[in-house]
Amino acid sequence: MSRERAKGTAAETAVVHYLRGAGFPHVERRAGAGRLDAGDIAGIVGVVIEVKAHARTELAAWLDETRRETANGHADYGAVWHKRRGKGSPADWFVTLDGATFTRLLKAALNADT
Repeated sequence: MSRERAKGTAAETAVVHYLRGAGFPHVERRAGAGRLDAGDIAGIVGVVIEVKAHARTELAAWLDETRRETANGHADYGAVWHKRRGKGSPADWFVTLDGATFTRLLKAALNADT
């Protein structure tokens, strides 16, 4: 396994452990499926999570990839969970959404409260 792939696997595993500890017991790493890939983390219905552990931040490319994977997974929401330099816990990393996804998420959260 390449060094880059090992970093990605470690980051994905860290996110899975964090989410399980936060009350999402069914999350798991998903195997890549090439152009039909549906994200790195499975187990939350309607959500695609793409995990990144790169030294260089490339939000536009990552969000484009996440949009494709969200469509592939027939999910409602897609997010990029990316490692923050110097922070070991996914609780301290960044989660990035595009504006359209964030707006849908806000509407869903507000409707859930009524």
